[in-house]
Amino acid sequence: MKPGLNAGFFFIFTGMNKSEARIVFMGTPPFAVPSLMALVNNGYHVVGVITAPDRPAGRGKTITHSAVKSCAMELGLSILQPENLKDPAFIDELKALKADLQIVVAFRMLPPQVWEMPPLGTFNLHASLLPQYRGAAPINHALINGETITGVTTFLLDKDIDTGKILYQESIQIGPDDDAGTLHDRLMELGSNLIIKTTDSILHDQINPISQSEVVASNYELKKAPKIFKQDCFINWQLSGQRIDNFVRGLSPYPAAISILHKNNGDEVSIKIFKTEFMPAEHDLSPGTIKTPDNKKIWVAVQDGFISIEELQQSGKKRLHADEFLRGIGHFSPGYLR
Repeated sequence: MKPGLNAGFFFIFTGMNKSEARIVFMGTPPFAVPSLMALVNNGYHVVGVITAPDRPAGRGKTITHSAVKSCAMELGLSILQPENLKDPAFIDELKALKADLQIVVAFRMLPPQVWEMPPLGTFNLHASLLPQYRGAAPINHALINGETITGVTTFLLDKDIDTGKILYQESIQIGPDDDAGTLHDRLMELGSNLIIKTTDSILHDQINPISQSEVVASNYELKKAPKIFKQDCFINWQLSGQRIDNFVRGLSPYPAAISILHKNNGDEVSIKIFKTEFMPAEHDLSPGTIKTPDNKKIWVAVQDGFISIEELQQSGKKRLHADEFLRGIGHFSPGYLR
């Protein structure tokens, strides 16, 4: 027997039935929904769900629930939506739930008084193989950097972001056609399975947390995954074709790679690019120069070949295939992108 996971509590833990253990789940976006559903469907006792407050969304500014709130409502679960996680009223409501364990999937950074509260601790699901890609956008950055393997990690929360002791990890191959959307969905399902494995192991006292420092070799380059802003989404056409293709995949479908199209009449329009293919080739064109073979394809010159733009969207318009876009915008070759 050994002490509970939360070092702030000193007791001997001998295991707990999943129908007895009181679990509080915290999450907001669609990525967290399968994990919440998996807990309920597998018989775990979820006594409360903490999610973001309702927000106005869309052009009509309609008040919208988070994906996790919508799921929790369908499951008939108790819901809390605090604006401030340090609000004494929220802390009292959380204490009243008497959670044995808290599980976090895609939520805000928690203050110590929240994550230290349950005797079995608080663990988080992160969409990378920690300690690699700590931060808000691990899926995007793994693709942008051309990784071929990624995964999900469960770890105990501590005072710093994504640095707590590792509980479990599962890896997955990144395919050449994966983008942020497809990889998100695959990791979302993989993560929900890991949530169940981790929760079951904690409740049966079969967990062995490992410090992240123990898996970092002296020559280990840690790659970060900071939040991505609009200014980070512009394509640099001076880069190699493979790096540009990775960049597009890493931002598709959201927030999407951006470029400025210079039309023959002098107009400039912003376009989002969702799907590309890199075609190695030798040429003497300046990077960013556009070719439109048969006026059905959009090829953009890069230093080591061409990027074929397969799907794109002009600002304020629909997402289109290249041939549809050309029919709508007219012939603009020789134009260029920057």
